[in-house]
Amino acid sequence: MKKNEFHAVIKHLHMKDLTPKEIKAELDNVHSTSTPVFAIVYNWVNEFKHGRTSTCDAPRSGRPIEAATPEIIDKIHDIILTDRQVKVRELVEATNITDSEKRDLPLESSSSKETYFEGLDKSYYSDGLKKLENRWIKCIELKGDYVEK
Repeated sequence: MKKNEFHAVIKHLHMKDLTPKEIKAELDNVHSTSTPVFAIVYNWVNEFKHGRTSTCDAPRSGRPIEAATPEIIDKIHDIILTDRQVKVRELVEATNITDSEKRDLPLESSSSKETYFEGLDKSYYSDGLKKLENRWIKCIELKGDYVEK
């Protein structure tokens, strides 16, 4: 069930004069795995007691995420492609974003990973597999006592 549907059920059971504990028990009886926690039930019952009629969550105020603009993402992507060892601090300085915004940066975006691996030559993969084969042959011959130097 969706959140709004649970809120409607909570409202209905509240209108039948059930307590929050009874409402939670009823929800657990019917929808055992996906019910909201008791605190949510309690808060919604409290809202309905104080005259709330809507079962939808109220819009929340707050500052929108500004760090993940397409320009900044492209700039970070270009920096990472030129230097794969770049530090987060250096990216923050290069893009002039605040410390609180840096947690919203898509540093490990799948597109940058895909671009990196697509840019590699096919011999990179075949050479890696050949080296791996040599390593496991040596490891088997030495009965596990093998460390490549």
